[in-house]
Amino acid sequence: DFVDIKSQSEIDLQYALATIGPIAVAIDANHDSFRFYSSGVYSEATCSTTLLDFSLLSVGYDTTKDNLDYYILKNQWTTESGNQGYVWMSRNKNNQCGIATMPSYPLV
Repeated sequence: DFVDIKSQSEIDLQYALATIGPIAVAIDANHDSFRFYSSGVYSEATCSTTLLDFSLLSVGYDTTKDNLDYYILKNQWTTESGNQGYVWMSRNKNNQCGIATMPSYPLV
């Protein structure tokens, strides 16, 4: 069994990350900017919030020293992809790439 977090709610996603732990998310990753991401906070202006095609594990969130909010996403590719296997996805940016569209976690 699993629990769906309220769709489109980044507040609920952040609360679940802080109180429950890692959360499964799906995003629109069908962009060269995602495939070739290597560092920094990822933001893609043409991302969809509904055409989701890639799953990741959100393991936390933070803010850069330049005050950019981001989610820490564990990629399913190798540690040589992205930032040592992770992506920093824009947070609090209108559900960037659908990050808060279908979050869920298992009941164990």
